[in-house]
Amino acid sequence: MVTDVKEAITNKPIEILGRLVDASNATLFGVLAETEINVIYKPISGERPLWDFEEGSLAGREVAAYLTSEFMDFNLVPFTTLREGPFGLGMVQHWIEVDESFEIIEFSQSDDERLRKMALFDAIINNTDRKIGHLLPTQEGEIFGCDHGVTFHVEDKLRTVLWQWRGTPLNQTEIAQLESFISNFEKWSDLIANLLTEDEKEITRQRTLELLDSGRFPFPSEDWPAIPWPPV
Repeated sequence: MVTDVKEAITNKPIEILGRLVDASNATLFGVLAETEINVIYKPISGERPLWDFEEGSLAGREVAAYLTSEFMDFNLVPFTTLREGPFGLGMVQHWIEVDESFEIIEFSQSDDERLRKMALFDAIINNTDRKIGHLLPTQEGEIFGCDHGVTFHVEDKLRTVLWQWRGTPLNQTEIAQLESFISNFEKWSDLIANLLTEDEKEITRQRTLELLDSGRFPFPSEDWPAIPWPPV
């Protein structure tokens, strides 16, 4: 994405055009003033409290997921920032126009390399809610992921529809990504600043080390449902 789009999302006033009514938290669709750039805006004031995540922390986790994706060269999350909007501080993310002709359900169960990359990313950030509907295929052939508010928990809570690679050995590119993350952990920690707690940062490091030690994609947990509900 070109820099001026990022600058616009960071600074331009947001005009709210509607609301995504299926979302559990306030999820507003808007356009940036003086542009044709559409965004998703999730104000912290509209977050529904969860028993296992700190109140008011979901927007920050969405930004942390974006920054982690960029830092590790996954490039899977649309540009996301934390800024003021019409209803206060919140997460603002570039709206992705999806390819409506794409057979996303069938694709989600394939062994496509773009999904493999998403599966590894989710294992690192401990994504508790990777649904089929959170996969965003574009007409240019890219696959993005959205809705990363319930990530980075200190307990293992990985729930995803992408279990095709469970127990599959990591390849050399994936190992190199994980090793680079560990080597540059302090830079990553500084990059996400106060978006996560120190414990959450350290557990992310430990989780990555465990992936390297096993040399494989994780297996589903036997202690809780491994697939989010509903899966779409």
